Amino acid sequence: MRRRPGIGGLQNAAAARDQYRQLGENVAKLRTDLMKEQLDTFRSQLEDFARKHKNDIRKNPAFRSQFHEMCSKVGVDPLASNKGFWAELLGIGDFYYELGVQIVDVCLATRPLNGGLISLEELCKLLGQRRKGAREAVSQDDCLRAISKLKVLGNGFEVISLGKKKLIRSVPTELNKDHNEILELAQGQGFVTVDEVQRRLCWSSGRATDALETLLEEGLAMIDDGHMDGRRRYWFPCISSVSSYTGTSTDTS
Repeated sequence: MRRRPGIGGLQNAAAARDQYRQLGENVAKLRTDLMKEQLDTFRSQLEDFARKHKNDIRKNPAFRSQFHEMCSKVGVDPLASNKGFWAELLGIGDFYYELGVQIVDVCLATRPLNGGLISLEELCKLLGQRRKGAREAVSQDDCLRAISKLKVLGNGFEVISLGKKKLIRSVPTELNKDHNEILELAQGQGFVTVDEVQRRLCWSSGRATDALETLLEEGLAMIDDGHMDGRRRYWFPCISSVSSYTGTSTDTS
């Protein structure tokens, strides 16, 4: 019969566990302190880099995007506040604030045409026209960063991905999977028909019609009944571009 460990043995085992635990805590603390020291060094180097290249960061969109990536790796958010070191050094907080206001203006101005859904490419194009006299060029990355700060306005601004294309939603309309699939299908020519949706997505006529009519009611689609084949086209200005769409002579109702 095996002997059970005595009180002394139990005490020794408990002491050993405490020593291992203490050793583990010390190692973890050393690692944490080392990481903090490295992050502080990286932040300091990042500040030196920003001072040296502040003009490039302000004026060059590609350089600005790379700078944001560097910041995110060390837990720095230059857009967190309009005050403090980064705002005073670079002024990029003001840049994104101004850009955000202009994005809101463009979305509101185009809403009667696209129902509050505009492609990122179209948004950047319209912003470029509006900012012709501005010193800083604007990239799609800049627009996405400015939009991320607009979330404080509530359930209004959101980026929607359709394949490789990105759309900006500026109204609190909830788009379900059916709506997204129709919008992705429409990317080829800017419009779809009920028959095309049925055939390409293998849907019933009722499902296709219901989804399209919902998009129409929400102001995201426009109908075109002026074709010889008698098929109604559902046009999506957010896909086919506001500027090109408004320049056509096709009658819509």
